[in-house]
Amino acid sequence: MREQITETKMHALDYLQVIRNRWGVILLTFFLITLASLVIIALLDKKFGGRAKFQVMQSSAPDIYNTNYQDAAMTRTGGWLETQFKILTSKNNLMKVVKNQNLETEWGMGPDEAAEKLLRMIESEQERGTEIMAVTVWSPKSVEAAALANGLMKAYEETRNEMEEDRVRRRTQALEVNKNKLMEDVEKSRVSMLDIMKKNNIIDYAGSGFGPTQVSTPALQILSQAIQDRTVTEQGVNKLKTQMESIVKMEGPQLIASAMTLGVSDATISGVAPQWQKSQLDYESMLRNGFGRLHPKMQALEGSIQGQYKQLLDAVESYKSSLKINIGQAEKILESANKLVIEKEALSLVDKQKQNEYLTVKQEWESALLNYNSMKDYAAKTAVDETVMKKPIHVLEEAKPDINPTKPNVMLLLSIGSLLGIVIGLLLAFFLEYLDTSVKSLDDVERYLGVPVLAVIPKDVGILHKQSGLSPDAEAYRILRTNIEFNRRSSDANAITVVSGGAGEGKSTTLVNLAYICAQGGYNTLMIDGDLRRPKLHTFFDINNSVGLTNYLTTALMLEDVILQTPVENLYFMPSGILPADAAGILNSRRMSELIADVKNRFDLVLVDSPPILGVSDASVLASEVDLTIVVIQHRKLPRNMLLRVKQSIENVGGNLLGVVLNNVDVRSDSQYQYYTSYYTYYSPTNVDAKTRLRPAALGNNPQAARPALADAGKGSEKDDY
Repeated sequence: MREQITETKMHALDYLQVIRNRWGVILLTFFLITLASLVIIALLDKKFGGRAKFQVMQSSAPDIYNTNYQDAAMTRTGGWLETQFKILTSKNNLMKVVKNQNLETEWGMGPDEAAEKLLRMIESEQERGTEIMAVTVWSPKSVEAAALANGLMKAYEETRNEMEEDRVRRRTQALEVNKNKLMEDVEKSRVSMLDIMKKNNIIDYAGSGFGPTQVSTPALQILSQAIQDRTVTEQGVNKLKTQMESIVKMEGPQLIASAMTLGVSDATISGVAPQWQKSQLDYESMLRNGFGRLHPKMQALEGSIQGQYKQLLDAVESYKSSLKINIGQAEKILESANKLVIEKEALSLVDKQKQNEYLTVKQEWESALLNYNSMKDYAAKTAVDETVMKKPIHVLEEAKPDINPTKPNVMLLLSIGSLLGIVIGLLLAFFLEYLDTSVKSLDDVERYLGVPVLAVIPKDVGILHKQSGLSPDAEAYRILRTNIEFNRRSSDANAITVVSGGAGEGKSTTLVNLAYICAQGGYNTLMIDGDLRRPKLHTFFDINNSVGLTNYLTTALMLEDVILQTPVENLYFMPSGILPADAAGILNSRRMSELIADVKNRFDLVLVDSPPILGVSDASVLASEVDLTIVVIQHRKLPRNMLLRVKQSIENVGGNLLGVVLNNVDVRSDSQYQYYTSYYTYYSPTNVDAKTRLRPAALGNNPQAARPALADAGKGSEKDDY
């Protein structure tokens, strides 16, 4: 998971790196497109905008075909305002503006052409969720734009008024037609209802008005009376049975008290019962007053009570017997009433069908009458409402002439152009990066050439031996020196040529600085300027180039005559000499091979400069003569396929490619190299004085002034200071 996060982060850094490397392309593209935007803005026509705002008032009248006449609010659809926009820009409305504003004469064209031109000048908009509409007319003239916007609004108001008048007329006609039709339906239903009443002898107690329906026939009236009589008889039977059930299980005083409570209709009971109750009360009162039970008054009163009691018992028993007889008679009457109801019900079925038929027709009549009355009331209300015409629009803001042109929107177009410039610049930068096949990273070198990167040299590194003190840039060459030491096969492989694919890649500077660092580290180092086309090494040390390698190869000069000691300790130099006509032929000679073999034995390290390997054959000859070859590649310069040709050129002549020096790397813009060079400054010995010892004698034009003691050359220290 951590590896995935790191990889994603590196991708983001790569994108940022492309932007940093191609910022010049991005900036140039941004500048050009922004400049083009300014030119386009300057060429665009300047237009003024006349803007009028108004509220569109909706008609309060419902659809004439809406059957719900009691609902006076018209239902609006979501497309109503869109329809008003269409009306506003309709040809009929535009022709009114053309006529009112005299645009035919003003613009010098026909009415149809003027209307088409006006339509192209109009922009309309709606404030969401409201009935507010705004119309803008664009014109090169400020006054004309405002006048046309106001004229368009007024023409729309006239069009809406005309449409409203036409709608009222058609609506009034439609209402009148519907009202007459409903009146015909009412009359037709009323005639049908009266015919059925007369035909079926139906009596409607509600009459011809509204209210609870009470419909009957003679047979139904007889049935109704029989049902009523049966109900009364049934209630009487139930009452008698209730009395019988209440007294049949009682005896003695309880029976007498129950008969009195039930209100039995018997003269004896109703007359004697109160006397009996009074006698009992008198007897109890006399006992409380001290009369004894043997007192003559008490005995006389007791005899009277017993006589009354016996008389009441006899009356109750007699009532029970008569009650049974009455129940029997009542049940017979109830049975007769049930039979009568059954008979009349069978006879009234036909009358009920007639009654239902009548009720159906009457409901139709009532419904038609209700619709007619609603229509009549609605027509009357509508006639009153439409006597006052409603304004179709409410003006919120009239158009006024602008002082400055509104179109084009300079800031908006310029912002879009600038944003487009940045976007196109980024796309172009990434596209160029995609097309760029030059070496961009260490991985590119190792992947395509299959050899290691010996060192990464930062951009703008100068000549080290000419700098005061110890430069932090020297650390890159110390890394190069160390990598050479550990990558060569043996210590005998000490003859190295430095080549490049093309001119200007920094191979000579790299060789001089490497030689300086090696000499500084104790190596007896010899530099040979093998570039017999455009020699350059002598310029780094201000040495005369008249005598050197070519003189030695073509004459009988001794080696001591062509090797000079530089002002740097342990560092020696063989100039190129006079430039020959056949450089490749001179280098590809036995004497050159003997020279290489001789200096290898005399010096710890021999560095041979050469011309670009892809331009001439000299470099290939030198690669075959020396032990090792180092290729200097300038960062982001040559395509990868050319570098493959460099490698093939070396290998084809039997050369041994040691590795690659990636030169002139801008570590500030290429962050992937920062880790490789981040310690140069940190570990540089800034507080140490320079140890370079310069020769007091100036070489000038005397090539013999500083010849080395070659007998002692090669006895230098093998010790490295890194």
